[in-house]
Amino acid sequence: MKHILITGSTDGIGKLTALKLAKEGNAVYIHGRSEAKVNDTISEIKTASKNDNVKGFVADFSDLNAVKQMAEQIKNEVPSLDVLINNAGVLKTPSAKTKEGLDIRMAVNYLAPYILTENIISVLEKGSATRIVNLSSAAQSSVKKGILTDDVSISANEAYAQSKLALTMWSFYFAKQHSNITTIAVNPGSLLNTKMAKEAYGQHWSPAEKGVDILYDLAISEANNNDSGKYFDNDKGGFSNAHPDAYNEAKIEALLSNTNMILSSLKQ
Repeated sequence: MKHILITGSTDGIGKLTALKLAKEGNAVYIHGRSEAKVNDTISEIKTASKNDNVKGFVADFSDLNAVKQMAEQIKNEVPSLDVLINNAGVLKTPSAKTKEGLDIRMAVNYLAPYILTENIISVLEKGSATRIVNLSSAAQSSVKKGILTDDVSISANEAYAQSKLALTMWSFYFAKQHSNITTIAVNPGSLLNTKMAKEAYGQHWSPAEKGVDILYDLAISEANNNDSGKYFDNDKGGFSNAHPDAYNEAKIEALLSNTNMILSSLKQ
């Protein structure tokens, strides 16, 4: 039995992956921003999987202080984690800004998983053959100076693509820093049949199960034990090259420097 946390798991491929893992008897932690939805999802998965070992955490990932509070709660309540799937993400939203004035895509898709993961390292390090799966995208675009602080104005799609590259860059960096944790970035598949794709594009190309199957494999399969610091492109069906910036140490350093500057300013 593995202990697994999946962020953004009250719908879409996060929820379906949680169900698949629960059906196999794993201890699964759900996350969502609505307490009612988290509780409904827990009940649904418990019933469908006949597994009572399903719990949940509530945090709005556009509120970075709420992410920190969730990390503290995890440290207090979860002895160890074997798998963390950073799945939560947004593309189209009613508001483009967080309450701190940051671009909401950068906050939810990059800063929130960064904060959560870095703050629960102690729990992850107690896991067995620990693995982190970070959800990237086929959409990856160079992170512009000022995007993290919202000093530049860009479209939702462009902000999304930059946030996904930022997550991939950090994923590769994190893999080097933590050699005892297998960390993999993945494009689960373009335009899967999920709420996000429908809201953003009104269509889908592939069933959601395509994404579920790859998340499951990357999280659990022993075949991926030596794939830390890599990028899996499910559109191509294998490990592939991410955007060139993900391998550029100077650009990664600049991104992390800006990230730390923003997080320091939020503490004040």
